[in-house]
Amino acid sequence: MSTNRVLAFLELLQARPGLTGPELAARLEVDERTVRRYAVRLTDLGVPVEAERGRYGGYRLMPGYRLPPLMLTDDEATAVVLGLLAGRRTGMSVGEAATESALAKIQRVLPAPLGERVRAVEETVALTARAAAPAPATAGTLLTLADAARRRVRVRLAYRSFRGEDSERPVDPYGLVFHSGRWYLTGHDHRSGEVRTFRVDRVSDAVPTGEEFPEPDGFDPVGHVLESLAGVPYRYEVEVVLETTLAEARRRIPPSVATLSGTDGAVRVVARAERLDGMARMLAGLGWPFTIVRPDELRGEVRALARRLLGEA
Repeated sequence: MSTNRVLAFLELLQARPGLTGPELAARLEVDERTVRRYAVRLTDLGVPVEAERGRYGGYRLMPGYRLPPLMLTDDEATAVVLGLLAGRRTGMSVGEAATESALAKIQRVLPAPLGERVRAVEETVALTARAAAPAPATAGTLLTLADAARRRVRVRLAYRSFRGEDSERPVDPYGLVFHSGRWYLTGHDHRSGEVRTFRVDRVSDAVPTGEEFPEPDGFDPVGHVLESLAGVPYRYEVEVVLETTLAEARRRIPPSVATLSGTDGAVRVVARAERLDGMARMLAGLGWPFTIVRPDELRGEVRALARRLLGEA
């Protein structure tokens, strides 16, 4: 029995007492027998549900019954608030308005002493981690894609590319990944015939088709998304050789930044960059000797960085 559906049933009883079995079944997209099971389940949990028969009958909570206030321990309330604040800061959210309204609702239902302490956390905690360019997805799209990926059901995506081109494509959603302030969907794109990565904030519509697909064998959504991002075309392609071990290079340089290969003492780094001055700073910050293979313009940026550092010393 779906907990989400039971909670949706409870919300309907509070908002529209007296709805009949057929009306509730239609709104919840279940049959009437399941509605009766939901009523029994709530009663077992201590929420008294009455079912009145007859022409004007329907389901309602027992007269005079009110749901108790949200009961959270100090640890639970703090965990919820910190999670919301972190989501707002990093972009792992479905919009600023949703975060603010959720925080406000939690404040309203908490007992006054605990509410004051939680408000103090909200007002005084500062976070250093922040996504460079957060692009939160809409809740409806995110929930639809997550449900389809879990049930292994194909979806039809309405998608806009980074060039502004609109398209519709059937996709087998393998998984969702959150990385650097953005949500990504990875899955088999039937239009191209390949496994692709899509930015969820560029999905204008996602509709399940009802067609099921087999679970991919041993597929790693995180690894595929990072590999895809590392291959995004940029203005410059950079290749350098680092004098360090392959293990240490992998520890310091994430897969989304560059592709690493070679042997200890000669680790080959292939990356793409829009600006070479940033690449020069990254290489200098690693602290390892390196040899530039390409492009030649990177040598000039490294020399310019060295002159600036010497002038500031």
